[in-house]
Amino acid sequence: MNILDTIIAQKKLEVAERKVRTPVGMLEQSAYFNRKPLSLKQFLTDKDRTGIIAEFKRKSPSKGWINAGADAAIITKAYTDKGASGLSVLTDEFFFGGGFNDFKEARINNIPILRKDFMIDEYQLIEAKSIGADVILLIAANLTPVQVKQLAATAKQLGLEVLLEIHNEEELGHICDEVDIVGVNNRNLKTFEVSINTSIELSSMIPADKLKISESGISQVENILELKKHGYKGFLIGENFMKAPDPAIAFAAFVKHLKS
Repeated sequence: MNILDTIIAQKKLEVAERKVRTPVGMLEQSAYFNRKPLSLKQFLTDKDRTGIIAEFKRKSPSKGWINAGADAAIITKAYTDKGASGLSVLTDEFFFGGGFNDFKEARINNIPILRKDFMIDEYQLIEAKSIGADVILLIAANLTPVQVKQLAATAKQLGLEVLLEIHNEEELGHICDEVDIVGVNNRNLKTFEVSINTSIELSSMIPADKLKISESGISQVENILELKKHGYKGFLIGENFMKAPDPAIAFAAFVKHLKS
Protein backbone atom coordinates (compact mmCIF):
# COMPACT_ATOMS: atom_id res chain seq x y z
CA MET A 1 0.00 0.00 0.00
CA ASN A 2 1.49 3.37 -1.06
CA ILE A 3 1.16 6.68 0.83
CA LEU A 4 -1.92 7.77 -1.10
CA ASP A 5 -3.72 4.48 -0.45
CA THR A 6 -2.92 4.77 3.26
CA ILE A 7 -4.27 8.34 3.38
CA ILE A 8 -7.52 7.41 1.61
CA ALA A 9 -8.10 4.44 3.90
CA GLN A 10 -7.75 6.73 6.92
CA LYS A 11 -9.95 9.38 5.28
CA LYS A 12 -12.81 6.92 4.81
CA LEU A 13 -12.77 6.17 8.53
CA GLU A 14 -12.69 9.87 9.42
CA VAL A 15 -15.57 10.81 7.13
CA ALA A 16 -17.74 7.99 8.46
CA GLU A 17 -17.14 9.20 12.02
CA ARG A 18 -17.84 12.85 11.20
CA LYS A 19 -21.10 12.02 9.42
CA VAL A 20 -22.36 10.58 12.70
CA ARG A 21 -20.92 13.32 14.90
CA THR A 22 -21.97 16.29 12.74
CA PRO A 23 -24.93 15.51 10.43
CA VAL A 24 -25.51 17.53 7.25
CA GLY A 25 -28.35 19.43 8.94
CA MET A 26 -25.90 20.82 11.49
CA LEU A 27 -23.41 21.80 8.80
CA GLU A 28 -26.11 23.72 6.95
CA GLN A 29 -26.73 25.84 10.06
CA SER A 30 -23.19 27.22 9.96
CA ALA A 31 -22.80 31.00 9.78
CA TYR A 32 -20.71 30.52 6.62
CA PHE A 33 -23.12 28.24 4.77
CA ASN A 34 -25.03 31.02 2.99
CA ARG A 35 -21.91 33.08 2.34
CA LYS A 36 -21.24 33.80 -1.34
CA PRO A 37 -17.89 32.20 -2.27
CA LEU A 38 -15.15 34.22 -3.94
CA SER A 39 -13.78 33.21 -7.34
CA LEU A 40 -10.22 31.90 -7.37
CA LYS A 41 -10.27 32.05 -11.17
CA GLN A 42 -11.01 35.76 -10.99
CA PHE A 43 -8.27 36.44 -8.44
CA LEU A 44 -5.70 34.41 -10.39
CA THR A 45 -6.31 36.42 -13.55
CA ASP A 46 -6.14 39.77 -11.71
CA LYS A 47 -2.98 41.37 -13.11
CA ASP A 48 -2.49 43.37 -9.91
CA ARG A 49 -1.94 40.15 -7.95
CA THR A 50 0.89 37.64 -7.95
CA GLY A 51 -0.86 34.47 -9.12
CA ILE A 52 0.48 32.73 -6.01
CA ILE A 53 -1.80 30.49 -3.97
CA ALA A 54 0.01 30.58 -0.64
CA GLU A 55 -0.44 27.43 1.38
CA PHE A 56 -0.62 27.05 5.14
CA LYS A 57 0.79 23.61 5.93
CA ARG A 58 2.16 22.35 9.24
CA LYS A 59 3.53 18.94 8.15
CA SER A 60 3.60 16.43 5.32
CA PRO A 61 3.90 12.63 5.14
CA SER A 62 7.23 12.91 3.34
CA LYS A 63 8.91 15.66 5.40
CA GLY A 64 7.26 15.29 8.80
CA TRP A 65 6.69 18.47 10.80
CA ILE A 66 7.52 21.62 8.83
CA ASN A 67 6.18 24.31 11.16
CA ALA A 68 4.16 22.81 14.00
CA GLY A 69 3.60 26.01 15.97
CA ALA A 70 2.69 28.32 13.08
CA ASP A 71 -0.12 30.82 13.69
CA ALA A 72 -2.66 30.48 10.87
CA ALA A 73 -4.26 33.89 11.43
CA ILE A 74 -0.98 35.83 11.40
CA ILE A 75 0.62 34.00 8.49
CA THR A 76 -2.39 33.93 6.17
CA LYS A 77 -3.03 37.65 6.81
CA ALA A 78 0.56 38.39 5.84
CA TYR A 79 0.18 36.29 2.69
CA THR A 80 -2.98 38.21 1.82
CA ASP A 81 -1.55 41.65 2.56
CA LYS A 82 1.53 40.98 0.44
CA GLY A 83 -0.40 40.00 -2.69
CA ALA A 84 -1.38 36.33 -2.62
CA SER A 85 -4.09 35.55 -5.17
CA GLY A 86 -5.52 32.86 -2.92
CA LEU A 87 -4.86 30.73 0.12
CA SER A 88 -4.69 26.98 0.51
CA VAL A 89 -5.28 25.57 3.98
CA LEU A 90 -4.76 21.93 4.90
CA THR A 91 -7.65 20.45 6.85
CA ASP A 92 -6.23 16.92 7.12
CA GLU A 93 -5.06 16.40 10.70
CA PHE A 94 -3.65 12.86 10.73
CA PHE A 95 -1.06 13.26 7.94
CA PHE A 96 -0.69 17.05 7.54
CA GLY A 97 -1.31 18.43 11.04
CA GLY A 98 -4.09 20.69 9.77
CA GLY A 99 -7.68 21.17 10.81
CA PHE A 100 -10.81 23.28 10.71
CA ASN A 101 -9.42 25.68 13.34
CA ASP A 102 -6.61 26.69 10.98
CA PHE A 103 -9.15 27.19 8.21
CA LYS A 104 -11.44 29.34 10.36
CA GLU A 105 -8.52 31.52 11.41
CA ALA A 106 -7.57 31.99 7.76
CA ARG A 107 -11.15 32.89 6.84
CA ILE A 108 -10.66 36.43 8.24
CA ASN A 109 -9.01 37.18 4.88
CA ASN A 110 -11.12 38.41 2.01
CA ILE A 111 -9.52 36.30 -0.71
CA PRO A 112 -10.42 32.84 -2.05
CA ILE A 113 -9.46 29.90 0.13
CA LEU A 114 -8.99 26.34 -1.06
CA ARG A 115 -9.90 23.57 1.33
CA LYS A 116 -6.89 21.30 0.81
CA ASP A 117 -7.87 17.76 1.68
CA PHE A 118 -8.52 14.36 0.16
CA MET A 119 -12.14 14.58 -0.97
CA ILE A 120 -13.92 11.26 -1.39
CA ASP A 121 -17.50 12.00 -0.35
CA GLU A 122 -20.14 14.67 -1.03
CA TYR A 123 -20.35 15.17 2.74
CA GLN A 124 -16.89 16.79 2.64
CA LEU A 125 -18.11 19.32 0.09
CA ILE A 126 -20.91 20.38 2.43
CA GLU A 127 -18.31 20.58 5.20
CA ALA A 128 -16.20 22.83 3.00
CA LYS A 129 -19.15 25.13 2.43
CA SER A 130 -19.87 25.21 6.18
CA ILE A 131 -16.36 26.41 7.08
CA GLY A 132 -16.29 29.14 4.44
CA ALA A 133 -14.30 27.51 1.64
CA ASP A 134 -14.40 29.00 -1.85
CA VAL A 135 -12.70 26.16 -3.71
CA ILE A 136 -12.42 22.42 -3.22
CA LEU A 137 -9.75 20.03 -4.40
CA LEU A 138 -10.41 16.81 -6.29
CA ILE A 139 -7.42 14.53 -6.83
CA ALA A 140 -7.56 12.43 -9.98
CA ALA A 141 -5.18 9.85 -8.52
CA ASN A 142 -7.76 8.63 -6.01
CA LEU A 143 -10.99 9.21 -7.97
CA THR A 144 -12.49 7.78 -11.14
CA PRO A 145 -13.60 10.16 -13.92
CA VAL A 146 -17.23 9.44 -12.94
CA GLN A 147 -16.53 10.29 -9.30
CA VAL A 148 -14.82 13.53 -10.32
CA LYS A 149 -17.82 14.56 -12.40
CA GLN A 150 -20.29 13.71 -9.62
CA LEU A 151 -18.35 15.47 -6.88
CA ALA A 152 -17.62 18.47 -9.09
CA ALA A 153 -21.31 18.80 -9.99
CA THR A 154 -22.25 18.81 -6.30
CA ALA A 155 -19.58 21.41 -5.57
CA LYS A 156 -20.94 23.65 -8.33
CA GLN A 157 -24.46 23.34 -6.88
CA LEU A 158 -23.02 24.61 -3.59
CA GLY A 159 -21.44 27.56 -5.38
CA LEU A 160 -17.88 26.28 -4.93
CA GLU A 161 -15.19 26.31 -7.60
CA VAL A 162 -13.44 23.05 -8.40
CA LEU A 163 -9.70 22.50 -8.68
CA LEU A 164 -8.86 19.15 -10.27
CA GLU A 165 -5.36 17.94 -9.54
CA ILE A 166 -3.61 15.70 -12.05
CA HIS A 167 -0.14 14.14 -12.05
CA ASN A 168 0.28 12.51 -15.45
CA GLU A 169 -1.07 12.22 -18.99
CA GLU A 170 -3.44 9.36 -18.08
CA GLU A 171 -5.31 11.58 -15.64
CA LEU A 172 -6.18 14.15 -18.33
CA GLY A 173 -9.29 12.03 -18.92
CA HIS A 174 -10.65 13.15 -15.54
CA ILE A 175 -11.11 16.72 -16.80
CA CYS A 176 -14.79 17.53 -17.29
CA ASP A 177 -17.05 20.55 -17.84
CA GLU A 178 -17.68 20.98 -14.11
CA VAL A 179 -13.97 21.53 -13.38
CA ASP A 180 -12.92 25.20 -13.18
CA ILE A 181 -9.17 24.89 -12.69
CA VAL A 182 -6.70 22.15 -13.56
CA GLY A 183 -3.72 21.87 -11.26
CA VAL A 184 -0.65 19.86 -12.19
CA ASN A 185 1.00 18.49 -9.08
CA ASN A 186 4.71 18.19 -9.65
CA ARG A 187 4.89 15.77 -6.73
CA ASN A 188 4.11 12.14 -7.46
CA LEU A 189 1.66 11.25 -4.69
CA LYS A 190 2.76 7.62 -4.77
CA THR A 191 6.51 8.23 -4.48
CA PHE A 192 6.55 11.92 -3.36
CA GLU A 193 9.32 12.72 -5.86
CA VAL A 194 9.07 16.25 -7.32
CA SER A 195 9.81 17.65 -10.80
CA ILE A 196 8.52 20.90 -12.33
CA ASN A 197 8.99 19.29 -15.73
CA THR A 198 5.71 17.49 -15.03
CA SER A 199 3.85 20.81 -15.41
CA ILE A 200 5.79 21.75 -18.51
CA GLU A 201 5.19 18.40 -20.22
CA LEU A 202 1.43 18.42 -19.53
CA SER A 203 0.80 22.11 -20.25
CA SER A 204 -0.12 21.74 -23.94
CA MET A 205 -2.38 18.75 -23.24
CA ILE A 206 -4.74 20.60 -20.89
CA PRO A 207 -7.85 21.99 -22.64
CA ALA A 208 -7.43 25.66 -23.54
CA ASP A 209 -10.65 26.65 -21.77
CA LYS A 210 -9.33 25.49 -18.39
CA LEU A 211 -7.28 27.82 -16.24
CA LYS A 212 -4.19 25.92 -15.18
CA ILE A 213 -1.99 26.11 -12.13
CA SER A 214 1.23 24.39 -11.09
CA GLU A 215 1.62 22.85 -7.66
CA SER A 216 4.55 21.68 -5.52
CA GLY A 217 8.29 22.10 -5.95
CA ILE A 218 8.13 25.81 -6.79
CA SER A 219 10.93 27.38 -4.78
CA GLN A 220 12.33 30.13 -7.00
CA VAL A 221 10.92 33.09 -8.90
CA GLU A 222 12.56 31.62 -11.99
CA ASN A 223 10.25 28.61 -11.69
CA ILE A 224 7.22 30.89 -11.98
CA LEU A 225 8.65 32.82 -14.92
CA GLU A 226 9.30 29.55 -16.76
CA LEU A 227 5.84 28.16 -15.98
CA LYS A 228 4.17 31.36 -17.20
CA LYS A 229 5.74 30.70 -20.62
CA HIS A 230 3.70 27.50 -20.70
CA GLY A 231 0.40 29.20 -19.90
CA TYR A 232 0.19 28.73 -16.14
CA LYS A 233 -1.77 31.43 -14.29
CA GLY A 234 -1.46 30.12 -10.75
CA PHE A 235 1.32 28.74 -8.59
CA LEU A 236 0.58 26.87 -5.38
CA ILE A 237 3.48 27.28 -2.96
CA GLY A 238 3.50 26.09 0.63
CA GLU A 239 6.55 24.32 1.94
CA ASN A 240 8.96 26.90 0.53
CA PHE A 241 7.46 29.55 2.82
CA MET A 242 6.32 27.41 5.74
CA LYS A 243 9.78 25.94 6.36
CA ALA A 244 11.27 29.43 6.84
CA PRO A 245 11.80 30.81 10.37
CA ASP A 246 9.15 33.42 9.53
CA PRO A 247 6.88 32.41 6.61
CA ALA A 248 5.49 35.95 6.33
CA ILE A 249 8.94 37.43 5.76
CA ALA A 250 9.85 34.66 3.32
CA PHE A 251 6.69 35.30 1.30
CA ALA A 252 7.23 39.07 1.22
CA ALA A 253 10.81 38.63 -0.02
CA PHE A 254 9.69 36.18 -2.71
CA VAL A 255 6.98 38.57 -3.96
CA LYS A 256 9.40 41.50 -3.98
CA HIS A 257 11.79 39.49 -6.17
CA LEU A 258 8.91 38.39 -8.42
CA LYS A 259 7.85 42.00 -9.02
CA SER A 260 11.35 43.37 -9.50
